Amino acid sequence: MSTLAVIGAATVFSGDIEAPVVAGADTVVVTDGVISRVGAAAGLREVIETADTVVDARGATLAPGLIDSHCHVVLGDYTPRQKTVDFLASYVHGGITRVVSPGEIHAPGRPHSAVGVMALAVAARTCFENFHPGGMTVHAGAVVLEPVLRERDFAALQEAGVSLAKFGFGRYQDPADGADQVRWAQRHGITVMCHSGGASIPGSKPITPEHLLALAPDVCGHINGGPTSLDPAGVDTIMDQTEMALQLVQAGNLRSAVRILRRAAERGALSRIVIGSDTPTGTGVMPLGVIKTVAELSSLTGLDPALVWAAASGNNARVWNLPAGLIAEGRAGDLVVMDAPWGSTGDSARAALAIGDIPGISAVISGGRVRALNSRNTPAAARDATVEPRIEHLEPSGH
Repeated sequence: MSTLAVIGAATVFSGDIEAPVVAGADTVVVTDGVISRVGAAAGLREVIETADTVVDARGATLAPGLIDSHCHVVLGDYTPRQKTVDFLASYVHGGITRVVSPGEIHAPGRPHSAVGVMALAVAARTCFENFHPGGMTVHAGAVVLEPVLRERDFAALQEAGVSLAKFGFGRYQDPADGADQVRWAQRHGITVMCHSGGASIPGSKPITPEHLLALAPDVCGHINGGPTSLDPAGVDTIMDQTEMALQLVQAGNLRSAVRILRRAAERGALSRIVIGSDTPTGTGVMPLGVIKTVAELSSLTGLDPALVWAAASGNNARVWNLPAGLIAEGRAGDLVVMDAPWGSTGDSARAALAIGDIPGISAVISGGRVRALNSRNTPAAARDATVEPRIEHLEPSGH
């Protein structure tokens, strides 16, 4: 049995949109990769003293690892569109411990036949079950919906463990013609994300509010633009006439994202907001894409950063039925220690995010193991976490 304890947190974000801060907690214990205790150190001294690894947050903030709900993986830690290797390992240094694939649509020579799209989905899912670059968990293998798919194909995909689908890049003459494939996917336990807004790559088509109403997917992908947003009236139609999850992404229209988040808050619909980066795409590789979105949306809407963090963690976990995203007993031990960056006028990660500053990450933990110290991508944290026993290969040179 392996135990890790994170102690000394001044604030603990829960990832729960209904209660975004864990009151009275400064310590989280992870046993064999799963959170086993959350509370105050005073009541957990025995388990802390016997832990294999102790991370001291030293007054910083502890939060669930971010989940990027729109990350364009293909196969392995390589993005062909940007010709970049090791990008997923780098995203871990941005506090992202899990990503959800919207379909391996950038695979060179991507197939459109039924056997091809099914094979790609199963292969991607299976490869990433066995591959965790930098400690990242990749939820891959979203089947790209095509008109040639029949209901029996979705039964086969379900049996193979595929639970994700993406609509918007298949060879449909009219996107509304894909309603059957969306229904069949949902009937077989597959969560369907749909492209929305303008076309993003050659060969794809714009997806309008009318298409979305006819298709009725589970998630309205990048409702603020991927990269081109729906118009405000169309956004309001989707918000008011459906129960879809509403995805906001970094690689979209920031003005639209701010408007949507404010409107969701006004209508008590923050539980529908999910956050992703929609990278690597034409916007590029962005290891800080999700945390940057949290900072932007917090500072420009005035919402508590703990709430916005929950939209990028616990909300994503709930919509995609993932075991992480929350600091609660029984959830995956994916955690981030962060603080205000040096030079910020904020005195904590929460205060820094509220004014639009990206926090300094000093520890990233996934599956109960320390994966990164002193992020190579964020600014330096005002207070660095310490680890006992030391993990020298993760320490910066000259430490």
